[in-house]
Amino acid sequence: MIHIKKPALVFILFFAFCIPVKAQDTMIDQVSYLYLEKLIAVAKQNYPRVKAVQAQTDIARNNVTKQSMGWFNSFNYSYIYQPNTTFNVLQPTVYKGYQLGVGINLGNIITTPFNVKQAKKELQVAIQDQNEYNLTLEAEVKRRYFAYVEALTVLKIQSKALLDAQSIYKDARFRYEKSELTLTDYTRAQISASDAGRAKIQAESAWFSAKAALEELLTIKLEEVQ
Repeated sequence: MIHIKKPALVFILFFAFCIPVKAQDTMIDQVSYLYLEKLIAVAKQNYPRVKAVQAQTDIARNNVTKQSMGWFNSFNYSYIYQPNTTFNVLQPTVYKGYQLGVGINLGNIITTPFNVKQAKKELQVAIQDQNEYNLTLEAEVKRRYFAYVEALTVLKIQSKALLDAQSIYKDARFRYEKSELTLTDYTRAQISASDAGRAKIQAESAWFSAKAALEELLTIKLEEVQ
């Protein structure tokens, strides 16, 4: 039978009870779909690419109006004023006063329907491109938000793990100084505290990166989102 010293047994049991508690941590409860909808709305309002796609749609819509106005270019209007007091020997006229002339451009009449139809198709393409980009942006905001929540959850877990490891290390050092704990157990506690500290730093870095990636789409800080 293997005999374990009481201090070492307490040390092992402490870790045994800590593991199930940490396993209960989850990011599901941290996700807020209401907050996510706000983030998507902010991104669609502020992200520069959204404005560029909207401008392309507006240009295509204006082009439809422009091509529709081409019907007016098919007709040319002019007038001639012939005073009653003059007489043109070379081109004698019967009518006196103002005379209205109308010219018809057959080329414009033929091409205008095709131009309008083409402009409407280009507008449909622009609208579909805008809708597609809005869906892409929405999916990207969701992906980065979930990554942000994941990083935040991991950071909370690592912060708690560091506090636990530091508490264990403090207790181990106290017991070691009183010769109640072996050097091996004390060293393990010290290494665990150091590993927990590095893990928290890595979690902090991942959280900052995820936050910056999400704010890139919002163009503002998360703290500014109401």
